[in-house]
Amino acid sequence: MKIGVPKEIKPQENRIGLTPDSVKILVSEGHEVLVENNGGFEAGFDNEQYKVAGAKIINNASDIFNDAEIIVKVKEPQKIEVDMIKENQIIYTYLHLAAAKKLTEGLVKSKSINIAYETVTDDNGRLPLLAPMSAVAGRMSVQAGAHCLEKHQKGRGILLGGAPGGEPANVLILGGGVVGENAAIIATGMRAKVHIVDKSESRLKQLVKMFGNKIIPEQSENINLNKLVAEADLLIGGVLIPGAEAPKLVTKEMIKLMKRGSVIVDVAIDQGGCVETSKPTTHGDPTYIVDDVVHYCVANMPGGVPRTSTLALNTATLPFLVKLANKGYQKALSEDKNFLAGLNVFKGQVTYKAVADVFGYQYADPAKII
Repeated sequence: MKIGVPKEIKPQENRIGLTPDSVKILVSEGHEVLVENNGGFEAGFDNEQYKVAGAKIINNASDIFNDAEIIVKVKEPQKIEVDMIKENQIIYTYLHLAAAKKLTEGLVKSKSINIAYETVTDDNGRLPLLAPMSAVAGRMSVQAGAHCLEKHQKGRGILLGGAPGGEPANVLILGGGVVGENAAIIATGMRAKVHIVDKSESRLKQLVKMFGNKIIPEQSENINLNKLVAEADLLIGGVLIPGAEAPKLVTKEMIKLMKRGSVIVDVAIDQGGCVETSKPTTHGDPTYIVDDVVHYCVANMPGGVPRTSTLALNTATLPFLVKLANKGYQKALSEDKNFLAGLNVFKGQVTYKAVADVFGYQYADPAKII
């Protein structure tokens, strides 16, 4: 198959869909890989590395979209890219459609085949292609939050881990999944006081086993969330409903209770955010203030560390891509129900129920239509 890798064009997005090592594996399987000129440069991969791996360097994205049977990206297609997608072309990338009505409409209209990294599952119901970027975003969230707490960033002027004679900051992590766990790794390492809220008692027990008394577990049914939010110096939003819009757990009224200069990092912003006052920002202009609370809502946080992120992402996405290219979409998806869960839009039909429900499309069962 012809596999195309365009340069990412979302603002401050420096990752790329395939590393040179991934290209080498695909070429060894008999596939042709087209990589856009300097597409991997900002992630530390130059044209020569791709050429040595067997890729063809293409000067512009339009030629890649025109020639490739599979398009491999990192972030959701931007409007100019959606306009280039052809009927029956396979798009393999993060989509986050539940928070993107126009993108959904564009992909439906294109009659292309769209597989979303973030809804591919494993046998335990986990999300193996989302996990590596969730881990990166979780770890970055605390770094970013600690920076935003500094006074010159309009924060409270406190050090996350405190100092002799100064108390550590209160960190409230909403969601004990991959984002929450990785945020806790960094926050506890920086010696902050860390609360983790999750609805699952068994998950909280796992986290306590992992972190011991370095965290304070909070089961969502048994807490006063208003109080925890009001006491937080740094709030990390890491709540996820696979493929669906994030629930708004923190309301505008709760924001008013927070201390002047406290910080919110809403990692769930790709799926609409779990804080009512959240709106997407970029690495170039990452923060804004509502009711004296600093909001950091960068929608592609791992793009800030593109080399680490691209390497971690390829480890997870490549085996599925090899299967897709070797077998074709019908066989690859029909043989693997976990891979099939990634199919969101198929030839004009919405095949992921949460996306169909939020935008009023008729849901099409992917198992029946491929």
